[in-house]
Amino acid sequence: MSVCETSTYNPPMTQVFDSDNEKVVEQVLRPKDAATLVLVKREGGTARVLMGQRHGNMAFMANKYVFPGGRLDAADVRVPVAAELRPEVSARASHGISPGRARGLALAAIRETFEETGILLGERAGKVPRTRAPAWKAFFAHGIVPRLDTLEMIARAITPPNRTRRFDARFFMADASLIAHQLDGAETEELLTPAWLTIDEARALDLPSITRTVLDEVEARVNGDTARPAPFYRFTRGKPALVHI
Repeated sequence: MSVCETSTYNPPMTQVFDSDNEKVVEQVLRPKDAATLVLVKREGGTARVLMGQRHGNMAFMANKYVFPGGRLDAADVRVPVAAELRPEVSARASHGISPGRARGLALAAIRETFEETGILLGERAGKVPRTRAPAWKAFFAHGIVPRLDTLEMIARAITPPNRTRRFDARFFMADASLIAHQLDGAETEELLTPAWLTIDEARALDLPSITRTVLDEVEARVNGDTARPAPFYRFTRGKPALVHI
């Protein structure tokens, strides 16, 4: 794995962060580890991604259309899986953190997708792990064990300083063939009416800037550029910076 500094932002960093209309505060909060999953379904040569709209009463990115995702939970780092991250994906996701925490972030993306959309990613198993974590207990109740070997990490972004909420988010991507089960009419607390959208349909919606940027990464990979590095958007000494990992 290599890390490359770049002085040319593509897209411009102002387009990545500055149009989200989030409240700016004086206090600088430490970003919380988070993970997002971009599920891609291919139908007749057309790629669709799973997105949903956040509730209007949410304190962070209200009414925006997003991919499923959320914060890392302590239980995520301990969950057994049917298959681990591929070594190259683990190395990319482990940039700046331990491999175990990177693995936990991949599992957080799967758990959040289940909680927000009712979709379970993995494979059916005759015996599932035991856990005290309510979310994972509900996941395992359907006889599914998560698997990580088909996930890619395609981007990372840290919310700018002086925002009311800050996340260090890793964006994973997976094919919809990984879906082992889907609950009917799942009620969620964060996403409204999850839907499969073409990339053009998604771009026409009210998206957070970083989500729009990640869509560009998804499109490039869907079109065959699977070896591209993952962009990492962050702020260094108060200035926007981009590295590739």
